[in-house]
Amino acid sequence: MKELEKSLKALANRRRLAILKHLKRNKEASVGEIAAEIRLSFKSTSRHLAVLASADIVEKDQRSLQVFYRLASSVPASVRSILTIL
Repeated sequence: MKELEKSLKALANRRRLAILKHLKRNKEASVGEIAAEIRLSFKSTSRHLAVLASADIVEKDQRSLQVFYRLASSVPASVRSILTIL
């Protein structure tokens, strides 16, 4: 139940839903690309991504100085069904 609660809290924000929609379309994106897409500062975007990562909804991949995010390969089933409507 705690996993579901954490996932729902992570999804209860329109900016984070916009991030997920972007990642669903583009498979992978850097923090800067996501920030530009959702028109939010780099710092705020990073915070939203950290919330999504802590809920196991996104994964990150550090390459040199850039961090890239993608939808987690093991997205919880409760979240997977929500992502289909984005």
